[in-house]
Amino acid sequence: MSSEVQPRPDDSPNTSGGSSDAEQREVAPVEQPEEREQERDPAPPKKKEAKISSKTAAKLSTSAKSAGPKGDNIYEWRSTILGPPGSVYEGGVFFLDIAFTPDYPFKPPKVTFRTRIYHCNINSQGVICLDILKDNWSPALTISKVLLSICSLLTDCNPADPLVGSIATQYTTNRPEHDRIAKQWTKRYAT
Repeated sequence: MSSEVQPRPDDSPNTSGGSSDAEQREVAPVEQPEEREQERDPAPPKKKEAKISSKTAAKLSTSAKSAGPKGDNIYEWRSTILGPPGSVYEGGVFFLDIAFTPDYPFKPPKVTFRTRIYHCNINSQGVICLDILKDNWSPALTISKVLLSICSLLTDCNPADPLVGSIATQYTTNRPEHDRIAKQWTKRYAT
């Protein structure tokens, strides 16, 4: 028996050699963590604390997410997220960049939106205000969980901790106008 530890597939940036340009532009689907847990342990899953409602989780589980390396650089990934059903971003295709440091998984990856989006927690440079990408990062978090958290942020923004104060104010004081603009931006920039 080998004592070598194998990396988890969705934690470690990796790439296969000899891929064509077309294959390098495509991103591989991210395996859902729930599926892996069920394969490893046939016992019923333990109830975990959840920060999102079961209704939101059900919507997010159907939301498409993918991520994979850009070319041969295992530290630079591209991700695609489809706007969650029922959200103002529904129908949009959002591209993100994921940059890993050599300190990963002990330091969070840098995740930024390449697609413009009207959101109080995402600024015009694509920077995301999300606690798990900053102070609440844990080496136990996977890219799949990061993308799920970003999908959750698209479904339920956090105007109490905004990156763009004017959008947060509009969200809380004039929600119909906020939603109209967010849908307009989704149609213009993400379709």
